[in-house]
Amino acid sequence: MGEYRQLLEQGALQQAYRGLMDYMMGLRTYFKNKYPEYVISGSLYFGTMDMTYFSFSPQSFKQRNLKIAIVFLHEAFRFEVWLAGYNKQIQAQYWKMLKESGWNKYQLVPATQGADSILEHVLVGDPDFRDLDVLTAQIETGTLKFIEDVESFLSGR
Repeated sequence: MGEYRQLLEQGALQQAYRGLMDYMMGLRTYFKNKYPEYVISGSLYFGTMDMTYFSFSPQSFKQRNLKIAIVFLHEAFRFEVWLAGYNKQIQAQYWKMLKESGWNKYQLVPATQGADSILEHVLVGDPDFRDLDVLTAQIETGTLKFIEDVESFLSGR
C-alpha cells in the first residue's frame, strides 16, 4: 500500500488512467456513431484496473445471445476483441460447439469456468497512444475482421 500511495502522490498514475478512460469512452462513441446498426453497451465497464471494455455487436450476434467486447487489459497493456455469451449457459454452449468443430482461427479459452469470453484475439499488442487515429483504425479493422470471421463460421452452423 505504501508503493500505491507513492504512485498516487506523484500524480502520473491518475493522469494516465484518466487519459485511458477518456480514450475508451471516445472509442465507444466512435463505434456508436459510425455503426448505428450495431448493438453497443450503454456504458463503459471501467473494471478494477484489470480490464476496461464495452460491447459492440451486430444484430445477428444479439439474436444468438452473443456479444463482442472490445477490451483493454491493463496488466498485459493490450487491446483484445472477445466473443462472449450473454450468460454462462450460452457461453458454454458456443464454447462446446467451437471446440468440437475444430475451428481454430482464434484462441478458444481453455475452459468456460471462470472465463468472461469464448474466443479472444489480440488487436493491438503494444498500443501507441501518441497517434490515437491510427490506434482507433487498428482496433476498428481488427474488430470488424474478427466479427466477419466469426459470423461466417456461425452462418455455416
